[in-house]
Amino acid sequence: MEISPTPEGQSEGKIKLDERAFEMVFKHHFKALHAYAQALVKDSDSAEEIAQTVFLKLWEKRAAIHIDVSLKAYLYKTVYNDSMNYLRHQKVKMKHWEHQQYENGQNANQTNFDFGSDERELSERIDRALGRLPAKCREVFELSRFEELRYQEIAHRMGISIKTVEAHMGKALRTLRTELTEFLPVLFVFFTNLL
Repeated sequence: MEISPTPEGQSEGKIKLDERAFEMVFKHHFKALHAYAQALVKDSDSAEEIAQTVFLKLWEKRAAIHIDVSLKAYLYKTVYNDSMNYLRHQKVKMKHWEHQQYENGQNANQTNFDFGSDERELSERIDRALGRLPAKCREVFELSRFEELRYQEIAHRMGISIKTVEAHMGKALRTLRTELTEFLPVLFVFFTNLL
């Protein structure tokens, strides 16, 4: 499949990406992806690096990448994943610093340090719970929560009815609530937009 500067309507499958097509895709999407990453990581320089790395990986792996959604959705999902990895790494660095402060007898917040392991476990459990969802259900959930699309936009993109989108979202939320019961107090405080 050839990549065009407006790839939302392209068919699924492997991509054929030459330098000209790559440049068009980069120019068409970089600014928005940088803004999306910045909204997630709250740092312009890190967001720029994340967006650039996503395009670098796209170019380097162009012969092997298989895209099951639109190129735009693929790019946004990759930026989201890389941003979450960046934030996890930052948290690990912060927890390490706090632990060092604690070990050195300085003012460390032990409660926050202990919570880090719960937060990592919660993140892993969310990923596992999403992995158990049927593919369409998971796609609807991710488009809603990660790309922040409205139900009507999701219905249009996926070629399904709004009622079907609502049914998929209901199922996804019920599954997450069931899978993450013991984390509900934490989810209420930190992830109220998720459930």
